[in-house]
This record gives sequence, C-alpha cells and structure tokens, in this order.
Amino acid sequence: MSDPILTPAVAQEEGGVHLDAGRTSPGAARNLLLYFVLAYALSWAIEIPLALAHRGIIAPLLPPWMHYFTAYGPALAALIAAGACEGRAGLRDLASRLGSLWVRPAWWLVALSPLLLGLVVGVIVGAATGTPIRLGDLGMVNFLPPLGVGALALWILTFGLGEETGWRGYALPRLQRGRSALPATVILAALWALWHLPAFFYLFEPAIAPVWLVGLFAGAVVFTWLFNSSGGSILVVALWHGCFNYVSSSDAGNGLLGAVVSIVVIVWAVVVIVVFRPAHLARGSKVEVPAGGSAWADRP
Repeated sequence: MSDPILTPAVAQEEGGVHLDAGRTSPGAARNLLLYFVLAYALSWAIEIPLALAHRGIIAPLLPPWMHYFTAYGPALAALIAAGACEGRAGLRDLASRLGSLWVRPAWWLVALSPLLLGLVVGVIVGAATGTPIRLGDLGMVNFLPPLGVGALALWILTFGLGEETGWRGYALPRLQRGRSALPATVILAALWALWHLPAFFYLFEPAIAPVWLVGLFAGAVVFTWLFNSSGGSILVVALWHGCFNYVSSSDAGNGLLGAVVSIVVIVWAVVVIVVFRPAHLARGSKVEVPAGGSAWADRP
C-alpha cells in the first residue's frame, strides 16, 4: 500500500455554518487512540514512580529531575503513531511541521510575546506591591539548582518541543479533521489535562486544580489559534509554550506574576473565540490531516 498523501482538506462555510470536509474514520480514530495511550504510558512510566515515592508508598526509583523527561512522552508517541499508522508520509508531515521556519516574522514575535507580557506585568506588579520582581527568580525551577536564563532553554526544549510535537503537531490536525477547531480544541484540552494527573500527586497542589483547568483550556485555545495561524508550525507553538512556562511557573513575585499572566491568557482565549470564530480559531483555515490511508487500519 502506498503512503497516504497528507494535505490540508478543503472546508467551506455558508452563512457562518461550518461544513466539515469529512468525518473521522474508524481507522483515524484508532490512530488517535494509539497516540494518546502511548503519550500517557510513556510519560506516566516516569511520573507514577515519582508520585508513589513522593507519597511514601515506595522507595524512590528515579531522581526527581526525571520529571522533565515526562515532556517527551507526547513527542515520542507522535513519532511512533505517525510511523506505525501512516508510514513515511506521516513522519514526513510531522518532520515538516517541526522544521517549519518559513513563518511570517510577526508569528515569531507572537511566539516570544509571553516574555514581553511577563516583563510588563512584572513592572506593574512590582509598582503596585512596592516589591520589585527579581528576574533571577525566573530561573528557579523544581528539582534543579538555579538556572538563570538557562531555565528558558529548559522550558522550550522540554515542555515546549516535547509536548507540542505531540499535542499540536500530531493530535490537533487529526482532531480538526471532520470537526470545527473549537470542539477539536476542547477534546484535546480534556485529554491534555488528564495527562497531567500524576503531577498532582508529587508536584502540583490539588487545591489549584479548578483554576488550573480554566487556565489550561484557555491556553489550548491560544495554542490552536497560534498553530492554525502559523500554518501548522510546531516550533512557533513550542516557543510560546516554553516562554509562557518560564514566566508563569516560577515563584517570581510570590506567584503573583504567574497568576496575572495566566489571567491575561484567559482573556486572550476569549478574544480569539469571539474574533476568529469557532470554525477555524484563526483568520485563515484550520490545519487538517486527512483521515484516509491509515497503514494500521486500512492494510489488508
């Protein structure tokens, strides 16, 4: 069987109602199921031992800094699922999104915008509280010594590239096949949130879960907007993700900096939905990968 041709599907709108170009086939659904199972299994193979050790249920099996390698579960799952289910064409599609540098300069600026946003919010918070936020605090990360600006590289190379190669690079274009961008984003956000579950047993405070979920769903909308608007560039989304984590995941300003930046992202997501509408969540068309041609589901 020849490799499937992975090209954007054609979709139309009439009277504001989105007409999907196709429906998710059983084979495509199984491919996505394989991806999500692998993403959970590969990441949770590290996180579950960390959580059990943190709770005193088992003796430590892994050093805590292994937490950062959990980020590569979605990326490895994408590579395995693309290769096993779609062959060379699936891998080429993923590689083209990873190597996509031909993006309008404005989108690279948007990708870096969390840094500017953090700077502006930091100045405002410092002026309001009378306690300037120290930039050095942004380099303070869990399980590692102070990294300074090196923390930015850490976030981009781990939870930026590691997560986004899978969630947006592989899963989102396939979820957007046969459905509008907003429902696809909601489905992905729910599964993305579940992926974080073990972290609430060794890293996150369970009490923050409701607010954290709102922020995650808002972030998913912004990621879809950025991914679709940039023509499906994984690098642009990964850069935004890493910059956002650098600003929001530190204890700078006793957590106030991260809280305010997260509120801004929630407002950003609402604006995206209202302005760009649920069908595409972008000025152009949503990025899709056709469902046909699955090596796993369609081969005799």
